[in-house]
Amino acid sequence: MLKKRDDFEDILEERRNTSDLRYALRCYTPALYKGLTPCTASELKTMVLQSDQLLYVINQVSKETGTATDEIQSEAEAILEEMAHRLQLSTIRFFAFTLSKIFKTLFRSICVNEEGIQRLQQTIQEQPVVLLPSHRSYMDFLLMSYILYTYDLALPVIAAGMDFMGMKIVGEMLRMSGAFFIRRSFGGDKLYWTVFSEYVKIMLKNGFAPVEFFLEGTRSRTAKSLTPKLGLLNIVMDPFLKGEVFDISLVPVSISYERILEEALYARELLGVPKPKESTSGLFKARKILSENYGSIHVYFGQPVSARSLAEGRVDRSQFNLTPRHIPRKPSEGIQDFVNDSAFRLVRSQEENMVLKPWVLLAALLLQNQTAGNKLGVLVEDLTEQAVWLRDLSRQFGAFLHWPDHIPPSRVVSSSLSLHRSLVRVSEGRVQLNLEPGFPPPAMTPEEELLSKAVVVLSCASYRNQVLHVFIRAALLASAIHSVAGSRKQEIFNAFSFLRNMFSNEFILRPGAEVQDFEEACYLLVKSAVLQVHQQEVLVTDRGHRTLAFLTSILDPFVQGYQMVCRFLCEEATESLTEKQFVPAVRKFFIKHLLTGELKYVEVLSSDLQKNALAALLRLGAVQKLRGGANEGTLKVNTVMVNSLEDTLGGKLPTQKPLAARL
Repeated sequence: MLKKRDDFEDILEERRNTSDLRYALRCYTPALYKGLTPCTASELKTMVLQSDQLLYVINQVSKETGTATDEIQSEAEAILEEMAHRLQLSTIRFFAFTLSKIFKTLFRSICVNEEGIQRLQQTIQEQPVVLLPSHRSYMDFLLMSYILYTYDLALPVIAAGMDFMGMKIVGEMLRMSGAFFIRRSFGGDKLYWTVFSEYVKIMLKNGFAPVEFFLEGTRSRTAKSLTPKLGLLNIVMDPFLKGEVFDISLVPVSISYERILEEALYARELLGVPKPKESTSGLFKARKILSENYGSIHVYFGQPVSARSLAEGRVDRSQFNLTPRHIPRKPSEGIQDFVNDSAFRLVRSQEENMVLKPWVLLAALLLQNQTAGNKLGVLVEDLTEQAVWLRDLSRQFGAFLHWPDHIPPSRVVSSSLSLHRSLVRVSEGRVQLNLEPGFPPPAMTPEEELLSKAVVVLSCASYRNQVLHVFIRAALLASAIHSVAGSRKQEIFNAFSFLRNMFSNEFILRPGAEVQDFEEACYLLVKSAVLQVHQQEVLVTDRGHRTLAFLTSILDPFVQGYQMVCRFLCEEATESLTEKQFVPAVRKFFIKHLLTGELKYVEVLSSDLQKNALAALLRLGAVQKLRGGANEGTLKVNTVMVNSLEDTLGGKLPTQKPLAARL
């Protein structure tokens, strides 16, 4: 059962029984922020161009470059014209009508937590609001606006990538539905950054509309939460830190898809197939998805988080009185730490409110069965028994699980397998991943056959990844216990800390919180009767071995992937290897070892895992990226250190600061 704290309402139910045209044209009168100064989109642009901070930066750039201020002012106007939204109710009504038709075709239900909507309704009237949805699909921002329109809430202005602006007609329609377009990176463009930040801050301070952006910066191709990007969060925190608004409400929103529209597209991208360019023609070609069933969506609007409460006792805001507010200044280290910590807390909140479907548990079990070399697949009855066991375990771990208890488990399992029949097949009472090529089988090289299988495995892994946040701390502890010869708590904590540090680019693990994470993992495994934790010892109970084996297996692909990246860097990396060449070279190395059977996890072919492994080695100083001159971007490998990390991942204990000293 879903947690009793909230009831969910299926907003498509009414759409199936009443007129979509009447819905689109209905009276729309959202309650607005009490401090709102009503203004049009063009008035908003004038306020930005006349802001003290922008005028100051224009003068600074003029002095630095010797360009006339009028010329720079014109450049600022052009940037703003390219960027700004033109929110129009008529376009919103068009989308309301069109999306109703599309959503009813694609999805069985779109379930929204009513209490979250009521909280948001109240908050929007009291202070500026920032909406922070999770980002797993192109659908996310359309879905958000659709839901807010349905509940008569103020429509958000949404930060969108420039890619969408290139879509003929559609790009302009997105602009008229509230999207404002920003470059993926600004480099050191001081003028662009100032126009962008002033635009966002003025919308926020005036309560023009809720501001919406994705903390992760881009869609997650793996369905794992990505390390948060801090640029926009820094901008929206700024008016509060400078005392220009009393408070800002940050609302994490968790969007959970039973079946992701882009599952195969993401898998191919992770295998190196370039992402198709966003285009209107591409959108029309994608119409065939309308004949598919994508199950249900759950959207959970989380508890609004007050910027004031986050900053209490952590930030001395008087430091912002030392210089005039309009003079840009780089955030201090303390402010950067505060914003970073806030971002991790908000992403963790998104994760905890993700509504998990039975299929994510089945995907985890099927991947483990497949990797164990079970070529005949698993009996449906055995899979059902394993799924019920994992359902109960995940509930004990606090998972927000949507498993209908009034339906027999066998029917729940069979319904999930049917929805995901592109990834699994059931034959003679057995279930296995759909890894075989079609009939007649096309002529393929071993490499092509492997990559074809990898599309299915990575698609399946993207569903398994949705449950990783529930198990990750316990899985790190299980792997630590597995790698340590004895039961000494100190040694297990050392191994846990090493693994946590190694994988902190891979999972959402708050910097500096290793002791809290260790204690949380111990608590969960003691509560589940897996461990007995004493002052100096950690002991596994008789019934705990099955759980520990599952938890260790869930982390194994990442451990083996990182080990093999280390081996590649020691054995194959040339002195001229650049960061750009790294992923194709590692993929080739992995394919060779998968074909010989030395590597058993096909999902290590994910470029996401490979990039995260390199990021970890760069962070730990085992690899350096050279800067400047002809060697720009070249990777310099510390072979001794990389070898040592590979050994430690293989179970050789690291030396760490004692746990008692950290507590």
